[in-house]
Amino acid sequence: MTHYVVRATILCATILAAPACNVSEAATKPLTPAGEVWLTSEQVRAANIEVEPAEAHEFDDVIMTSGRVTFDDMRVAHVFSPVTGRVTTIAAQLGQHVKRGAPLATLESPDIGNALSETNKARADYIASEHDYQRQKALVAEHATSEAVLEQSEDSWRKARAELERARSKAYLLRAGDGSSVSQTHALLSPIDGEILARNISPGIEVVGQYAGGAAQELFTVGQIDEVWVLGDIYEVDIAKVHVGSPVSITVLASQGRVLPGSVDWVSSVLDPDTRTAKIRCRLQNADEALRPEMFATLRVSVDRRSALAIPRSAVLRLGDYHVVFVQLDDGNEGVRFARVPVDIDDQGTASDAWVVVQHGVAAGQRVVARGAGLLSQML
Repeated sequence: MTHYVVRATILCATILAAPACNVSEAATKPLTPAGEVWLTSEQVRAANIEVEPAEAHEFDDVIMTSGRVTFDDMRVAHVFSPVTGRVTTIAAQLGQHVKRGAPLATLESPDIGNALSETNKARADYIASEHDYQRQKALVAEHATSEAVLEQSEDSWRKARAELERARSKAYLLRAGDGSSVSQTHALLSPIDGEILARNISPGIEVVGQYAGGAAQELFTVGQIDEVWVLGDIYEVDIAKVHVGSPVSITVLASQGRVLPGSVDWVSSVLDPDTRTAKIRCRLQNADEALRPEMFATLRVSVDRRSALAIPRSAVLRLGDYHVVFVQLDDGNEGVRFARVPVDIDDQGTASDAWVVVQHGVAAGQRVVARGAGLLSQML
């Protein structure tokens, strides 16, 4: 009987002691605070988590504005017809490179015939009036006529000379020739070396001349786009910050991801009365002709270089309306602690910028998770 009592007493003691042991082990195991992730060193290496220290970097304050690509106005020519007439032939094709003075098209125009006719008539009148003036001078020398007659003859001669000069100037303006032969053919010539960028005529159509009093149509655009302008608009509040020489980064929709470096080479002295903006201009080399006139562009003008505390852009996570990062608290023998902290950032750069300015939340020297932050966020 005694033997069974002893065994029962020992079994009860064991059962009562077991919960006490489990409670003791749970009490000794550390609890992970909210917003923290604890990993072993092996887990950190397996997850390829990398950290970078928050440190000072050089940044530029940036003014971002819209703009457009345009021709360099010294490297483009808009060709109009000075005369009204009908297109008979077209000598230049789209994309063709032409030299200055090369024929672009030929027109038949009565304006040319009229100009040549007026020149020939004015020349004949001038010769006749000159002969009369010389004759009257000889008669006055022999006292065979009066001074009044001579003066009248001289006046007629001067008028005829003025009319001849006017007719010649008109013929020169219309490129009608010297009047030695009468023709109604007019050749449109290229005013510069360049490529035929646009053509707005076809054989047989009637065109209105610039001097006909109507609305003349641009017939050809000849130019070179190996160097182009980019024009942007700067608001009145930012004008004082932008100067000639300010660095500019330019992007266009047609070249996604490509950033074109340039600088401001002109700032307008007047504002547009409608938009209250001032124009700025950048010159860009365009050897590959990737930039086309009238393309829309985005300009980022650097106006103030400064040093600021920054963290890797890859470290920043967005949670709703907030930005957070993971910082490494310690790296002890028991593992590595990472804590999620909210941060305020000043992000005026582009997605390609590796660093972003941090205003609050991280101190200089703190180690920030630059790679693997998304994985840590999933562990919370």
